[in-house]
Amino acid sequence: MIPAASFAGKRVSLFGLGGSGIATARALIEGGAEVLAWDDNPGSVANAAAVGIATGDLRGADWAKFSAFVLSPGVPLTHPKPHWTVELARASGVEIIGDIELFCRQRTLLAPAAPFIAITGTNGKSTTTALTAHILKSAGRDTQMGGNIGRAVMTLDPPETGRHYVVECSSYQIDLAPSINPTAGVLLNLTPDHLDRHGTMQHYAAIKERLAAGSETAIVGVDDSWCAQLADRLERAGRHVIRISKRLPLTDGYFADGTNLMEAVHGRYSRVAFLEGIGSLRGQHNAQNALAALAACLKVGLELGEIQSGLESFPGLAHRMEQVGRKGHVLFINDSKATNADAAAPALSSFPRIYWIAGGLPKEGGIEPLRGLFPRIAKAYLIGEAAPAFSATLGEAVPYEISGTLAAAVEHAASDAAKDVGNGEVVVLLSPACASFDQFKNFEVRGEAFRQAASTVDGVKLIGGAR
Repeated sequence: MIPAASFAGKRVSLFGLGGSGIATARALIEGGAEVLAWDDNPGSVANAAAVGIATGDLRGADWAKFSAFVLSPGVPLTHPKPHWTVELARASGVEIIGDIELFCRQRTLLAPAAPFIAITGTNGKSTTTALTAHILKSAGRDTQMGGNIGRAVMTLDPPETGRHYVVECSSYQIDLAPSINPTAGVLLNLTPDHLDRHGTMQHYAAIKERLAAGSETAIVGVDDSWCAQLADRLERAGRHVIRISKRLPLTDGYFADGTNLMEAVHGRYSRVAFLEGIGSLRGQHNAQNALAALAACLKVGLELGEIQSGLESFPGLAHRMEQVGRKGHVLFINDSKATNADAAAPALSSFPRIYWIAGGLPKEGGIEPLRGLFPRIAKAYLIGEAAPAFSATLGEAVPYEISGTLAAAVEHAASDAAKDVGNGEVVVLLSPACASFDQFKNFEVRGEAFRQAASTVDGVKLIGGAR
C-alpha cells in the first residue's frame, strides 16, 4: 500500500466503494487523513464499514470541512450530468481528484525521480502496459504495474528512487488527476469512445492530452489525425515529443517497417529492434504497442539489448490474441476480449488462414465492418444469439456452420483445421465480435472455456502460461 500522506491531518470525502475505492480509502487513512466515505450501493457501504472505513451519507456532510473529494473513476464527473456528489463538492469549492492524483502527489513527496511511465489511448493500452512492465522486470528493474490494469494504484509499493511504475490510465482517471506528471507519458491513439461520459470527441481528446502534456517526455502515436495534431501542438508549446507510427516512415521518432522497429533521426533510419518470430506480438497493432514500450523503456534508461530480450519473452495478455496451444500446423488463439467487430479486426488481420469462432450477444453493426477480412477466413463456427445474424452476413462469402456452443465450435474447428494441409500455419481463432453474456458471465470466463476446450483436443501442446 502507498499511504497517502499528502492529506495527513485533513478531512477527505470519498465516493465509490468498489475494490479500488476501498483501497484508496485505506491508503488515505494509513496516511493520516480523516475519511468519510459513501456509495449509492448499500452493500458497498457495508463492506467498507466492515473493514474500518468511516461511512456516512455525503448529502448531509459539512463540505466546508473537507480538503478534497476523492471520486471513483466509474462515477460521472461531467456527462451525461455530474453526479450529485460532484455538484456538492463544486458548490463548496472542494477539489475533486482520484486515486491516480493521490499516487502522483505521493511520488512527488517521496521520490520524484522514481521512473513513472503512464499509458493511455483508446486501444492497446493494457497490452502496452503489460509489455512495458514485462520488459522492465525482465531487465531486473524493481517494477510496479497497476492503475486501470491489475492492481489499484494505491495498493502498489510506496515510491522509492529506482522503483519503476508502469500505470495504465483511463480517460476517467486522467480527468481526476490534474497534476499527473509521468517521466514518460504514452498516448497510443484516439478514436471515438466513452462519449456518453465525455460529451464530445474534442473533450475526450483534451482529457487524454493532459497526460501527454504533463509528461517529461510525451510518446505519441501519430497514425490518427487527432494524435498527429496533438503531437504538433505539444511540440509548439515546448514539450519534448517522441512520435511513433505503426505504418508511416517518420523523419524523427520510431516506426514499424514490417516486423522491424526502426529509429528515425533527421530522416536517417536504423533498425533498433524486431518482432519477427514473436508470436505474442503479431500484427500491426502490436507493432504500435511494441514501439511505445521501446520508446518508454529507452526513456527510463534501458539498453536496446534488454528491450529486445523482453520483447522476445513477452507471453502476451490473457484473452487478447493469447497463444493457447498448438497441434502440428494448427495454432489455437484466444481473443475473447474482442467483444465487437472493431476489436476483432486486429486478430483477423494478423493471420492468413483462419478457422474463426464468432458469436455471442451481438453488438450494433454486427460483423459487417469485417467484410474486407472475410477472404482470410477458411470457415466460421457461429455460437450464441448472434449466430443467425452472422450467418446472414457471411452468406456465400465464407463457409460456416452454426455450432451453437463454444465447446462444439472448438471441436469442429480443430478437426477441420487439422485436415487443412499445404497452407502453412492455420489458426483456430476465438475472436467473437460479441459480448459474452448470453452464455458466459464475462469475456474472461469465455476465454477460459476456450482454453479448456482447446486443451482437450487430442495432441494439443499448451503454450507458455496457458493453463
